[in-house]
Amino acid sequence: MKYNEAVKHKKEAIDNADDIVLENYHIIITPTNTDESQKHIEAFMEDPEKFDDKSCKEFSSEDDYQVVSFKKEDPDK
Repeated sequence: MKYNEAVKHKKEAIDNADDIVLENYHIIITPTNTDESQKHIEAFMEDPEKFDDKSCKEFSSEDDYQVVSFKKEDPDK
């Protein structure tokens, strides 16, 4: 999906998620291309506070995005 569609999809996902999901999972926009998405998620995990929705564009060679969720790292580990 195009970036603007992904932003709307992410907003819907967050609006529909319960508090447990929001506390325990990251919900981000990332490139659809698997290699680009992997690089984006790895960079995101190093410093999530440094990233915003538009950051995914730096990792994408196309205007094709997806919304993904994945478990947050346990800070005590």
